[in-house]
Amino acid sequence: MVMDHEKQRARYVAGTEGAPPVPPPGGYRNARRQSGAVTPPQYGAPAPAATATATASEAKKPANALGWIALVVGILFALILLITLAVGATDTLYGVTMLALQLVVVAVIIGTLFTARGRTLAAVALGITLVFNVATVGGIGALQTSASGSYDGMKSEEQKHEEAYPGIKGTDPQDALQQQSLEEVRSEADGLFAEIRERITAEYGYEWVQVGDEDLRPERNGYGGESMLVEYTSIGWATTEPIQDYSTKLDVMATIDSVVAEHGLPPLYSFNGEFSGIDPTMIAKLYGSEDPREQHTWEYYTDNYPDPMRLYANIYDLSNDPTGDFLKTREAQNARTGEPLEGLQMVVIASAVLSEDDQAEFEEKLKDYPGFQ
Repeated sequence: MVMDHEKQRARYVAGTEGAPPVPPPGGYRNARRQSGAVTPPQYGAPAPAATATATASEAKKPANALGWIALVVGILFALILLITLAVGATDTLYGVTMLALQLVVVAVIIGTLFTARGRTLAAVALGITLVFNVATVGGIGALQTSASGSYDGMKSEEQKHEEAYPGIKGTDPQDALQQQSLEEVRSEADGLFAEIRERITAEYGYEWVQVGDEDLRPERNGYGGESMLVEYTSIGWATTEPIQDYSTKLDVMATIDSVVAEHGLPPLYSFNGEFSGIDPTMIAKLYGSEDPREQHTWEYYTDNYPDPMRLYANIYDLSNDPTGDFLKTREAQNARTGEPLEGLQMVVIASAVLSEDDQAEFEEKLKDYPGFQ
């Protein structure tokens, strides 16, 4: 019996090397178990300081009046700069008054940055001032002035007077009064186009489509301003079908040549032809080849000098574009204007023309410019 107890005891203590004995299977008799979750003790956690509570309380306080003043001042200064830019007073942006005002604004903002309750609003005001200041807004104004050429603040009265010259420097203003008016050019172009379209359709069966709209671009007067003259670009016309046969191209141009002759214009001049006077290498570069049979573009021209009207008649032929480079050019043009990729196209351009409605005013203004041209 004693041996049994010794064996049982040895089972618990064998190999423990001095450690407390493990409990018997099933645990000790009448042992109590702790109910609920056991929360491990926390060591080293500091007790909340009274200063932390005070800091949180201070953080919840609203910004002081100085912070709002800095923000409002920054916004008002930005608005002043933008309004000055909008009215075109570029010189004012670099004036002593504006620079002094900017220094005051910066001083207010920087001073507010050192206050705990105004620091946030001051930072916002500083950001606004960094974006809208004399340097940035003044730079935008300088670029705008450079693009438009309006340096009014730096021009003398003589320069401003020259800028308003109604004619074009280097040309006799009487030429604009003696040559065809804008309305006469438009009327002649419309009549010329109508007859050419009718003849081409009757003889070759080609139909037509309008390309683009009429465009009037003011001509510069050579003194930094705009003259009263305009460059006229007519509505364009194009055939809806390609013209690729060499003989047909020659016949079509001959038909146009006969029509312009009936209108008193000189014969068509071929820029792409061998007798154009252009270097053959340049012809190949511009039109795809020196040989008209292999060219992707034929360009013909005539005018009614000394009147300003110029007629251009071009034939585009993509069958003579082995590399596909010219096709890309035509596709880009088609995307801009909607014109057909191939076929015959015509347009009239007239430079430095004066509208009949402006002739009286033009002559009146010329009285202030004796000897100008």
